[in-house]
Amino acid sequence: TTENQRPRPSRASIVCVNCQLRPNAKQDVLLLSTSNRGAVLSVVQEWLSKSAVAGALTFFPPDPPLYKFHRISKDGVQLPEFEDDVIVDSDDDSSDDDSNDESILDQSDLEYESGTPSDRAKYDDMKKKRSAKKKGKGKKKKKSSDKKKKKKKDPAAQLTERNLKLRKRAKTRNSRDRRDAATKVKYRFEPDPRLAKPPRFSGSMEAVKIGPQKKTGAYVAAVIYRVRKDKLTDRTKTIIYSHGNATDVGAMHYISSVLARSCNVNVVAYDYSGYGASGGIPLEANTYRDIKMVYKYTLEQVADGDESNIVVYGQSVGSGPSCYIASKRENVGGLILHSPFMSGMRVLTPSRALACLDIFPNIDRIKKVNCPVMVIHGQLDEEVDVAHGVALHNAVKADLRRECWWVPDRGHNDITDGPGKM
Repeated sequence: TTENQRPRPSRASIVCVNCQLRPNAKQDVLLLSTSNRGAVLSVVQEWLSKSAVAGALTFFPPDPPLYKFHRISKDGVQLPEFEDDVIVDSDDDSSDDDSNDESILDQSDLEYESGTPSDRAKYDDMKKKRSAKKKGKGKKKKKSSDKKKKKKKDPAAQLTERNLKLRKRAKTRNSRDRRDAATKVKYRFEPDPRLAKPPRFSGSMEAVKIGPQKKTGAYVAAVIYRVRKDKLTDRTKTIIYSHGNATDVGAMHYISSVLARSCNVNVVAYDYSGYGASGGIPLEANTYRDIKMVYKYTLEQVADGDESNIVVYGQSVGSGPSCYIASKRENVGGLILHSPFMSGMRVLTPSRALACLDIFPNIDRIKKVNCPVMVIHGQLDEEVDVAHGVALHNAVKADLRRECWWVPDRGHNDITDGPGKM
C-alpha cells in the first residue's frame, strides 16, 4: 500500500501494529482511528484479518492439554501417540516446508495396523531418527540463544509467527484425523491424573472426533456422557457444553460427570478448533462451525432426532457459540448462559468506537432466541462484570426468561466450587 491510500488518523487515537508477513514485503500496518465517533480500520494483508487478531487475543488453549485421546485401532491395538511437531509461541526455527510429516503419519499408522515385529522395528528406527533430528536442532538453538535473548521480537511479529505455527499444526492434525477416520480408529479418553476425580458416574463415557468440517477439514474432539439405558425416558435432556477460555474437556470432566449424574442428562462436552485434541485453528468463525457440527451430531447420535430435548450450555467464551446456535435453531429445548458477556469488545470497554473489531455479539443474538433462557453470573466477577449477565437476561423475550441465578459470593471461575454450589 502507499501512504496516500491509508486513512488519515486523528491525533492521540492511533494504534499501529507493524507485521512482517513475508520476505521482501513492506511492513503492513493496522491503523485504528476514532474520529467523529466513527472507527476506521485498514487491514492490508488479507489473512492477517480481524479474525486472526481477535483469535490471538481471545483464545488461550491449555498447553499441554489436560487430557489425552489414546488412539485405538479397529483391532483393539493402541496406536502410537504423535506430537504435533509444532509448539505454539516457541522459538522453534523449523520451516513450514517439513513435507515429511504427513507421510510419516501415514506410514506409521499402516505399520502398527499390521502389528508385525518388523513393522514395529521400522517405526522404532524412524522414531530414533526423528529424535536425533530434534537433538541437532537443540544444539543450534543453544548457540543462538544468547542472540535471541538480546533481540526480542515485537508483539506483531510474535502474532504473525503464532499464526503460521497454528496453521502448520492444524494441517498436521487434520491429516492425522482424516487417516484415523479412514482406518476406523477409535479413541479412549484419559483426563490428566492431577485433576480431581469426579463422583462415580453409572452411565457410559465415549470419546469421539466429530467431522470433518466442510470448509476447514477439522475434526472436533468430544466426550459424550450417556445416561444408562434403564434410566432413559422420552424427556431425558442432552446438554451441549461449550466451555470457557483457558480450559478443555479434560478440565471440564468433573463438572460434566456431575451434571450427567445428578441431573440424569446426557452431556456432550467438546473442544473448540485448536483446543485439546481438536484440529483446526482457534478463531471466532471456527467456534460457530464447531458447534454447528457438534449440534448436528448430537441431534442424530445422542438426542434421537428430538431438538426439544437439547439444552445448549455456554460458559464465558462458550456463551458466544451457544448464543449463535440457539439463535439459529428454532426448536432447541433451552439455553443456559454461565458467566456470559454481551460481546467480546464490551468486556474491555463500553465504547463502540472499536465495534469493527468486536466478536461474539451475544447481546444482539439473544433477542433472536426462541427457547427458554437461564442466566447464571457471579456478583463478584472481576473478569466479566455481572452487568453483562443482567443485560443479557433483560434482553431475552419476556415469556422466555427463566429465573436467573446471581451468585452473591462468587466470581468468574468459581461459581461451582464447593459441594453446595455444585
